[in-house]
Amino acid sequence: MAVLNWKHHALIQSLLSRGPLKEKEFHSIFTGITGQNPGTHQEKFNDYLLKINRELSFVQLDLRASRDQYDGQVYYGVVNNVSDEQSKLGTRYSVPQIAFFKAIIEAIAQDVTAQGTISNIDALNIKLENQVLNSLGSQSQDGSLNVPAAFRNFTLSQKEKTLDQLVQDKWLCFTEDGNVGVGVRSILDLRSWFRNAEVPSCEVCNEAGLKAKLCPNEGCTVRIHQYCLKRRVCQRGVIVCPSCDTQWQYQPPKAEPIELEDEASGPTQSQPPSRSTQSQPPLRSRRKRQRLSQNDDAETAGCSSQAASQADSDMRRVTRSSARLR
Repeated sequence: MAVLNWKHHALIQSLLSRGPLKEKEFHSIFTGITGQNPGTHQEKFNDYLLKINRELSFVQLDLRASRDQYDGQVYYGVVNNVSDEQSKLGTRYSVPQIAFFKAIIEAIAQDVTAQGTISNIDALNIKLENQVLNSLGSQSQDGSLNVPAAFRNFTLSQKEKTLDQLVQDKWLCFTEDGNVGVGVRSILDLRSWFRNAEVPSCEVCNEAGLKAKLCPNEGCTVRIHQYCLKRRVCQRGVIVCPSCDTQWQYQPPKAEPIELEDEASGPTQSQPPSRSTQSQPPLRSRRKRQRLSQNDDAETAGCSSQAASQADSDMRRVTRSSARLR
């Protein structure tokens, strides 16, 4: 059995204390602890992760990497592999808050347009009674539904506060257009749940296609993440659906709409928990300049065809009503 030393412990602690970390940040911590760069010592890096996961498996934990479906960046985090109700309640969230979070995640997962978001209004209008109906099925003798008082008294202000807390803990995220998306912690931690909920997987990476491009053929269910599609375009130039052989249209970027595209679909995982308001224009401006700089670097390093496709996807965004539990 592998024995962990202080270096392994430090890596685990960095993820437990800071939450999911971007690949660059985690690699930097690894280099600082071990003195070796994962880019040039990939085998050593993989060996560390393998030993850590062997030990974490005894306590039902896993050190996992996954891509954020909104910005395409790789994140590392320690996740809980136990999925029973008792472990779910072992958090700082109350039962109504957990039910509220679950309803949001299910609404996003059931979106057939694969936009990966739910509108802020729809999220706040979610009725927890539906969670009781689908999960508890509790009824009184006269056949009426027994809704716990904590659910009935869960106010709008409590939902807003919970939403901010979930964003702060990276279970959810806010998009620039005010919608609510799935946080990177949920993408890491709820992998098995998405599969059990039969969320269609991306044909390229086999991860849940929460925010993805749909096959142009309406009778086809294939989904591909934007970053996976971009990689395929860069490698092959033409994309053909692996299921129905329909050719995917991928428009090259236009000259000017970079700022508009950033405004509509910029990455949100690095944002603070509170939403941008008119009372904080300087902070919003700094974030915007940082995102524009990151987008420019990404376009220089790789294929530059993502901007127009992302903007086109955002313009076609369908406003949908909130989905409910089956």
